[in-house]
Amino acid sequence: MSTFSTLRRDWSANPVREMLAGAVATFALIPEVIAFSFVAGVDPEVGLFASFVIGIVIAFTGGRPAMISAAAGSVALVAAPLVHAHGLPYLLAAGLLAGIIQIVFGLLKLGVLMRFVSKSVRTGFVNALAILIFWAQTPHIFGANTATFAVLAAGLVIIYLAPRITTVIPSPLICILVLTVASVSLDLPVETVADLGKLPDSWPVLAWPTVPFTLETLEIIIGPAIAIAMVGLLESMMTASVVDEQTDTQSSKNRECTGLGIANAASSLFGGIAGCGMIGQTVSNVKYGGRGRLSTLFAGALLLVLMVFLKPWVSEVPVAALVAIMVMVSIDTFDWSSLGKLVVHPRASSFVMLATVVVTVFTANLALGVTVGVLLSGVFFAGKVAKLFRVEKREGAAGERIYQVEGQIFFASADAFVDAFDFDDLPKTLVIDVGSAHLWDITAVDALDKVVLKYRNMGVEVEVRGVNEASTDMLDRFALHDKQHASLSSTAAH
Repeated sequence: MSTFSTLRRDWSANPVREMLAGAVATFALIPEVIAFSFVAGVDPEVGLFASFVIGIVIAFTGGRPAMISAAAGSVALVAAPLVHAHGLPYLLAAGLLAGIIQIVFGLLKLGVLMRFVSKSVRTGFVNALAILIFWAQTPHIFGANTATFAVLAAGLVIIYLAPRITTVIPSPLICILVLTVASVSLDLPVETVADLGKLPDSWPVLAWPTVPFTLETLEIIIGPAIAIAMVGLLESMMTASVVDEQTDTQSSKNRECTGLGIANAASSLFGGIAGCGMIGQTVSNVKYGGRGRLSTLFAGALLLVLMVFLKPWVSEVPVAALVAIMVMVSIDTFDWSSLGKLVVHPRASSFVMLATVVVTVFTANLALGVTVGVLLSGVFFAGKVAKLFRVEKREGAAGERIYQVEGQIFFASADAFVDAFDFDDLPKTLVIDVGSAHLWDITAVDALDKVVLKYRNMGVEVEVRGVNEASTDMLDRFALHDKQHASLSSTAAH
């Protein structure tokens, strides 16, 4: 696709639809960002500053059009201890350093690491986030009065029934408008956005974090900065992958890493917390037609307009209306088909998905949940490959004993390789034929060493035959058993 076509698709294709979708994402952001600000231990305006700076910057620098990025709960959890121990200026410095780390991560093209995240882990990640999004609404629901429940119920009715009447305006926007007017007109005793915390009353100001430029400062912020950078990258990459699947398009993961770093550095310089991709708000944006960068830009810009210029109006929006939107977001985010697939998919895949969900939900740590899922996927994959390995023993000419090895020899199958040899059977000559096998790592080389040296110590002549070129390189560099023999190089040509 030409550069002109790409620019047109990202910025000018169906602008009205893009802006309306971005507006839905904006209202879905407000309660989440304010809540996450309290988790991080900062004023709501810090999270809101961050969200519109990140949204505007990443619209131009990010690698995944239509993705919404803002101050996120996962980053807030990592940031909270630093804020409590040293204060907001050190958090801003850590966010700036985290942004630099993310920029370097993207420039080194490390976004390719997403290839190691399996479909089961991605599904578990999405389902866990849907549960966490819903759970985050419960403080506004438990113990609420009758009016709050009535507004919430009315909001859900509007969201799901309004599309039957019109799809020109996204139903969440209709929900907010109707319920805000009703709440103010009827003077309903419900919680409003103004009750959530201090909202911005001015523009963000560009300023360097007010911390000493010393080695001691670096020692304080380096750990949290790395954690913020990695958690942010992980959640953004996972969210980008979800949008890739939903829109059947490809994104640049490396550009997204670099773009997120630039956005987080800008956010920190404007007094905001670092952030990352927001899957719930992104799902809302995509659901209501967001496909390009304009929806992302408009979401950030509208947040700024609402908080600074329309704050009196926004302050009157009932929180229950926003909760209704987030309940809809959680329902839409959850992959309901994955429940039926639990009994159809391989048990290992289902276990990985469930483990990712359980760890993420019970720790509220997205990075930990995904890490556990990736590790389990690796273990199960290694076990599956190891089962494809086999050794067949047969008689050769002139009393030779031949062990035919097939499959992959690596850390998971190395012990099985050693156990396949009968060290009580001592022929004059023993041939280990690895022509249908591959030695992948030093564990495999060590296993071959162990077998060959043990037989030779018992007086058996051993020949390793059929080594492929890649395995020959491994053996030449690391093997001990045949340093004085030329048999490996001569048999590698077979």
